[in-house]
Amino acid sequence: MKSVPGSLCDYGGFLRTKIVDERAMLAFGKSVARVLIPRLVITLSGDLGVGKTTLARGVLQGLGFGGIVKSPTYAMLEPYQLDLGAVYHFDLFRVSDPEELEFLGYRDCLRDAYLCLVEWPERSDGYLSKIDLELSIISEGDTRIVTIRSHTPAGKITNEHLQNI
Repeated sequence: MKSVPGSLCDYGGFLRTKIVDERAMLAFGKSVARVLIPRLVITLSGDLGVGKTTLARGVLQGLGFGGIVKSPTYAMLEPYQLDLGAVYHFDLFRVSDPEELEFLGYRDCLRDAYLCLVEWPERSDGYLSKIDLELSIISEGDTRIVTIRSHTPAGKITNEHLQNI
């Protein structure tokens, strides 16, 4: 891995970057926003407090959202209407049954969204049929390591663009 914080390294099928602090996580999210293509589903995985919502905040700010980005932990869904279209930010931490996603309107959101960000995707128990990009965040001391994997052609295109930021 390169020692320059925020630089992406290609590991043959996935990318990895080191994030040194919250400001760098926001900046990384803004960089991700610059290369997104419409209709992506991006999952954000990692332990509590590792920076999933901070990364989502950076993506939303990078897409032009100027308001407050809240963690959707209690509401489970925070919608944002941007000039580009709707962005839906899901937090599945409190989901006890994947059918709850149906009540949240997940399928409708997929159909209408410019982007869906999904925290805690492992709680969906396979309900998420389409995942374009998977971003996993782990703590390594005071830093965070973000691993990005693509699962669809659209995700692969986005990954390729990320390598050039």
